[in-house]
Amino acid sequence: MDAPEPAPSMDGGEQRGHVPWAADEHQQPYSRIGIGADVSPLGIGIKSAIVLTQYLDGRALVNFFNYDSGNFELEGFRTDARLHLLSAGAAIDAYPMNSFWRLSAGLLLANGNQLSARTKIVPGTSFSINGQTFYSSTADPANGTGVLAMHRHTPSFLASFGFGKFIPRSNRHWSFPSEFGVVFTGSPTIKVTTAGSVCTDATLAVCSSVNNPSTPVGALFNSALQTQLTKWQHSLNSVTIYPIFSYSAMYSFNVR
Repeated sequence: MDAPEPAPSMDGGEQRGHVPWAADEHQQPYSRIGIGADVSPLGIGIKSAIVLTQYLDGRALVNFFNYDSGNFELEGFRTDARLHLLSAGAAIDAYPMNSFWRLSAGLLLANGNQLSARTKIVPGTSFSINGQTFYSSTADPANGTGVLAMHRHTPSFLASFGFGKFIPRSNRHWSFPSEFGVVFTGSPTIKVTTAGSVCTDATLAVCSSVNNPSTPVGALFNSALQTQLTKWQHSLNSVTIYPIFSYSAMYSFNVR
């Protein structure tokens, strides 16, 4: 007698339970999702993916990381530096000819990545701005904050390539895809806010508030600071992309 035909699945295809572990299986749209995590220059990443077609996945990603150096003193500068990474986006992952390789394109829809620092200069400590030497006042020590923001363009286009599928086209649950690419964030921006008083002589006799540009010392300080900021921004303008590279761990399962 002939062997009986295998029973059809609810979606009209072959039952998933009969597909070998490593074999390719046709995935119906929105039938399988994956969740996972990675570590990249964007921070700690949490991502989810869903099957769109046999050759396309949709992916959502959130990245975050915070680091506070705490207060430390270096050559008269009492500083507290903080790294804050927070971003979210979405991407489409394409597998040409259902291959192992992947091409991805998407948008970083939110981006709050920045490096900030707050510093207070010990009275009498000298420092140089644009070649001009100043001294922190005793009565009102110079202090300030600086922010390097890495999100000139939001949303930002991202493009990447890699190998390994975020959602395996088989019965496997685990996958470990890699990714290499860039986000076109535009050049970083720098902002500095200053306070306190500075002096132009080591005896701390000729001093003025940095927020009073009507005085000779205040005018000299603000002119030197603006010139230096312009130079720094000019150097940053050549950095218009942000690198991304990661190795993810993903767990996938059927939803219908």
